[in-house]
Amino acid sequence: MAPTPAGNHRTRVHVVSDVHGNARDLARAGEGADALICLGDLVLFLDYADHSRGIFPDLFGVENADRIVALRTARRFQEAREFGARLWAGVGADRASVIEKAVRKQYAEMFAAFPTPTYATYGNVDMPPLWQEYAGPGTTVLDGERVEIGGWVFGFVGGGLRTPMRTPYEISDEEYAAKIEAVGEVDVLCTHIPPEVPELVYDTVARRFERGSRALLDAIRRTRPRYSLFGHVHQPLVRRMRIGATECVNVGHFAGTGTPWALEW
Repeated sequence: MAPTPAGNHRTRVHVVSDVHGNARDLARAGEGADALICLGDLVLFLDYADHSRGIFPDLFGVENADRIVALRTARRFQEAREFGARLWAGVGADRASVIEKAVRKQYAEMFAAFPTPTYATYGNVDMPPLWQEYAGPGTTVLDGERVEIGGWVFGFVGGGLRTPMRTPYEISDEEYAAKIEAVGEVDVLCTHIPPEVPELVYDTVARRFERGSRALLDAIRRTRPRYSLFGHVHQPLVRRMRIGATECVNVGHFAGTGTPWALEW
C-alpha cells in the first residue's frame, strides 16, 4: 500500500466487489493505493462462468451445478429450489455446519489477503456474523456507517434485498432504507447493490434484472454524493452513468477481472 497522504498529496483508493474466491488477485488489489474498499460477496457458492468452482460443485458435482444454473438462468426458481432441496436432503441435518465450514475456509483466505487499510461491507451472499472473527486490525467493517478517507466522507451499506434466490444476506426494503438514511450525506456512497435503474440492474449474461434499491436511488437524487459505487450485477447493460450530480459506477466483477476500480482526488 502507498503511504498515507499528507499536505497536497492526492489520495487514491482501489475499489473491488464480487470477489467470489479470487484471493490471488485480492492480495495485489491495494498496490499503489492509499486504501482498499471492498463492496462484498467474498464467498463463492457457485461460479456461473465455471460451474466447477465453488461450494456447490464441491459438494454435489459439476453436473448438478450445470443443472441448477440452467434452471436459475431460465428463471425456473421453484424448480431450482426443489432440485437443490433434494440434493441437500442427502447432506442431512448437518447442512448448516457443512456450509459454515466451507464459508469459514474461504473467509480465512479472503481476509488474510486484504491489505491495510481495507474498508469493507457485506454482499448478499456473505455471512455477516462470521466477519468479525476474520477481520484483522487493518480491516474496518462498515454497514450503515461512515468513515473519512483522505478528507472525503465515505458511507457504506451492505447486503441485498429479498429475491427468489434467497441468498444469505437479503434484508427487507425497510431495513435497507434505514441504513441508507443512517449514512446521510456523504462524498462517496458505497453499496453492494446498485440503485434501481434498469440499465444498471440488468445482467446481460444471466438475462435478468437483479434487485436494485429505490431508497438508494432516492438518496442519490436527494443528497447528491460525488460518487455512488456498487457491484452485484456481474455483466451490467451499463457500467457507468450520471444521476444528476452523481457519477454512478459499477466497479466490476472482481472474480472475473482481477482488476480494482481506481478513484483519485
